[in-house]
Amino acid sequence: MNPPRVLIIDDEPDIRELLEITLGRMKLDTEAAATVGEAEHFLEEQKFDLCLTDMNLPDGNGIELVQFIQQHCPETPVAVITAYGSMDTAITSLKAGAFDFVSKPVELPRLRELVNQALKLSQTKTRATKIKMLGNSASIQTLKKQIVRIARSQAPVYINGESGTGKEIVARIIHEQGPRNDQPFIAVNCGAIPSELMESEFFGHRKGSFTGAVSDKTGLFQAAHGGTLFLDEVADLPLHMQVKLLRAIQEKKIRPVGSQQEVSVDIRILSATHRDLSREVQEERFRQDLFYRINVIELKVPPLRDRGDDIILLAKYFLTRLGDECDTPPPELSEEAIQALSSYNYPGNVRELENILERAFTLCEEDIIEPADLYLNNQSRIQTSENTEEEIVATPPASFDSLEDYLEGIEKQAILQALEATRWNRTAAAKQLGITFRALRYRLKKLELDEHEVQE
Repeated sequence: MNPPRVLIIDDEPDIRELLEITLGRMKLDTEAAATVGEAEHFLEEQKFDLCLTDMNLPDGNGIELVQFIQQHCPETPVAVITAYGSMDTAITSLKAGAFDFVSKPVELPRLRELVNQALKLSQTKTRATKIKMLGNSASIQTLKKQIVRIARSQAPVYINGESGTGKEIVARIIHEQGPRNDQPFIAVNCGAIPSELMESEFFGHRKGSFTGAVSDKTGLFQAAHGGTLFLDEVADLPLHMQVKLLRAIQEKKIRPVGSQQEVSVDIRILSATHRDLSREVQEERFRQDLFYRINVIELKVPPLRDRGDDIILLAKYFLTRLGDECDTPPPELSEEAIQALSSYNYPGNVRELENILERAFTLCEEDIIEPADLYLNNQSRIQTSENTEEEIVATPPASFDSLEDYLEGIEKQAILQALEATRWNRTAAAKQLGITFRALRYRLKKLELDEHEVQE
């Protein structure tokens, strides 16, 4: 098997020689060019696994070469060498289609990381690019194509979309389709971390650095090293943390709380929010320089109401999955239910559709979901049983970590009481609880209650 081939473009002989020696020690074959013209000639005549180009060349610049490669040999990743501190130039190259960039003076460890990532991309370019995202609408087909292209880059991506559209799913697919797919994907909800703990969560801390720091802690940046860090709801970051995050992204280094040493990190940043981040910048709640840095490529995830027939495709998928989880055939959607689902606006998008179908799955009678089972009028109804044999009184748990845990504890107790009162006969217990048999079966699965004694 022939070694990977790299084309180096730089008009300074000393830098070309340094790069050739470094890549030669990595067991790579290299060709060198001093101008854009020479590079284009090489690219037209030969095949390369990576192109590494300086930004400033005698007859043009690296951006022109990136554009040429995008047009004539888009399978070849290209990385740009920029002058120190030229972040605007680096971002411009990424927007043009560059795989990544490295700043002068070139740090050899950083260069080797970049080269290895690019070669992984070249070596896996024939890998199947099936996108695990349900939908045949034009907007989803466009999104799938954008994901395939974006996954080949290391550029930061800002995923824009309403709540519930599946922004984290998109981020995971970008990671899985790229050269970092064998490394960690770390997702963090920026709005869920208390402000006073953010620096420690992101960058880690050393033992004794503050009260309660009883041991060293690895932060999210280090946990994602080599892989992808997904910053969900990035607009919720307080301003003081935005400054620290910007520096970490630009320098590719972090300093754990209480440490005097910086730690290099190699990660790809993906971010998302349901807010209008441009407006957040205008109203000075989000730093413009950070927005500029994470928004190199913007990816729009369409709302469910704009996805046409995808709604029913997704609905049938969710019902099938629920049936599989409960070991029961999924109910069918009546024509009226299909019409109701198709005409609904879905302010909560795909997440709301999933919740609607989960509720309908447990409430419908005779394996047919009717419009009334969908509760699309947002009016809550409480089912009661006229034949309740005894009152069910659930005592709340002594302690709980969240409201969800609290309510789950009450639900579990009520179900167990009904099962015990009916000698673990599910049909009788469902009747006593005033719910359908399917609803009880679903809840038993969801709450992981032992069913080995349960009878039909």
